[in-house]
Amino acid sequence: MDFRVRSNSAASGEYALHADMLSVRKGFDTALQSKSIAINQSIVKRCIDILVASLALLVLAPVGLLIALAIKIESRGPVLFWQLRYGRNRSSFYICKFRSMTVTESHGDFTQATRNDARITRLGGFLRKTSLDELPQLYNVLRGEMSLVGPRPHAIAMDDSFAEVISNFNDRHLVRPGLTGLAQVAGFRGPTEALEHIEYRVHHDRLYIRKWSVLLDMKIMLRTVFALTGPNAL
Repeated sequence: MDFRVRSNSAASGEYALHADMLSVRKGFDTALQSKSIAINQSIVKRCIDILVASLALLVLAPVGLLIALAIKIESRGPVLFWQLRYGRNRSSFYICKFRSMTVTESHGDFTQATRNDARITRLGGFLRKTSLDELPQLYNVLRGEMSLVGPRPHAIAMDDSFAEVISNFNDRHLVRPGLTGLAQVAGFRGPTEALEHIEYRVHHDRLYIRKWSVLLDMKIMLRTVFALTGPNAL
């Protein structure tokens, strides 16, 4: 597992602030700049990310091993699925998921999975419905590429196309993407074929940045756990 040592020096703080302010020149809404900087530099948020992600990886390790074994038994191919996505300030990173399709994404053309997609395996359908395919992203959280709470990252091809037709779309890249987010607990998760669905998602992502607090993060995480484990989860 990759752990990075970060300096606490004043120089490092100045560098982080400079990196955040670069977003002003990337077409983001300047009205959200100060709040996004506070989010990105929050020590409390980062400590919660590391603590919860570490504990979750330990507790859920047996579940992950069973899922990996089931994937190998059901279909040929790798257990994990890696895909390039945009992170904070549109920097790219490889997101990690359990493979849920019979064919893995290539570095060429991208085809978004749809409802009843024939490529989705029987196990993959279950993993997607329960969001268990997202568990490996706890590794992305530990690496600092993602946060537990934030705008959900899309495939880069999708982001590029949406940015051309949805105003303020790139504002969702002001902060680290998340395992879950305000848009997801508000009901805007799952397939992204409808443009209206994405517009609502962007609205909630921007609202999250504007209203962010540690308490809001806690509420979103609790609502996510309840949605995934409650009586209507399946």
